[in-house]
Amino acid sequence: MTAYPDLKILDFSRLLPGPYCTWLLSEMGAQVTRIENPREIAKQAKVFGWDRLDAVGRARMRAQDMLARNKQSLRLDIGHARAREVVRRLVAGMDVVVEDYRPGVLARLGLGHDDLAEVNPRLVTCSITLCGQTGPYRERAGHDPLALAVSGAMSRAGDRAERPSSLGLAAADVLTGTNAALAVTAALAERARTGTGRHLDIAMSDTAMCLNANVIARHPDPDDIPARGKRRVDCGIWETKDGGFIATSDMEPAYWERFCRLAGRPDWVPLQIDPAARDGIAEEIAALFRTRTRAEWETVLAEAGTQFAPVLSVAEAFEDPHNRARGMVREVAAGGEAIRQLSLPLGPGLARDGTDRAAVLPGTDRDAVLGAAGMTEAEIAELEAEGVFG
Repeated sequence: MTAYPDLKILDFSRLLPGPYCTWLLSEMGAQVTRIENPREIAKQAKVFGWDRLDAVGRARMRAQDMLARNKQSLRLDIGHARAREVVRRLVAGMDVVVEDYRPGVLARLGLGHDDLAEVNPRLVTCSITLCGQTGPYRERAGHDPLALAVSGAMSRAGDRAERPSSLGLAAADVLTGTNAALAVTAALAERARTGTGRHLDIAMSDTAMCLNANVIARHPDPDDIPARGKRRVDCGIWETKDGGFIATSDMEPAYWERFCRLAGRPDWVPLQIDPAARDGIAEEIAALFRTRTRAEWETVLAEAGTQFAPVLSVAEAFEDPHNRARGMVREVAAGGEAIRQLSLPLGPGLARDGTDRAAVLPGTDRDAVLGAAGMTEAEIAELEAEGVFG
């Protein structure tokens, strides 16, 4: 049993926030059917170089996509004149639609929320865009970095460099996908009371602003937020003798005192948040960390009881015994090999258990998906002849 064994989702999304949203819900048991537009498939193949792969290479590349794991796939040219009738047939049996087209695109195709709600009034539609369905920036297209930029989050990234820097992570994408999944669950709870669905407007720019939560909580007046790089010495990323890195976060006085005594500098204890002493102490701490290897520091800091963690590469994180013990690494069988992917270990009764199905090539589940919607083989053949599936 899972949290959502009977939840059915039609997923039009293409980029990270939408697929991440439906991946979360799929991991909780939802049945997700991806609508894959052949025009979008061709576009992404050129961008990411998939068009240069042979059939085996494309299948393997697809199987590696953890966000498409356990999802069904239907190729459908949503711009085709007859695509609307296909989608309406599918939507009749769905609970949720997730899409990430720019505002108004699906509505112009007769596939907007109001159109689909005529078929299924209980439908929850989740629209994910860069800047939302309303506001001066609603028509803007863009990806994660632009959400971080317009939200102010990028201005806080980086150390002492004068220029803002990218986080190097798809933070806005992943957080937006998470917020979208949360919004869907809230809308489903509302539907259980009212019997009616709703349209959810999820903006990456809105979500990215939440990354400022810590500084806004401490500085209610945004003009008082300290400059980028003006951080405390009790938190830092320090290079070690062997070129590795250790992160520390000894913010609580007791932990800071432990670190200072380990360093042989009890005189630092009262200077923890002294801005005049910050730069000098930081330089000495940096020099101290360069005297031992990362592994040596892990041992020493653990024995001292301070707050620290080694800065692992992604490959190291996949092999880390703690991450494996927590169930964060899952092996999915595909093409005779085991592909390592991320898991979502929510616990028994909430998340999927049993055998996973690796992501399949676009259109693999066409007949099963359309058959479940009541279409006959003759109807499917007619649509194929007309080019509806690309």
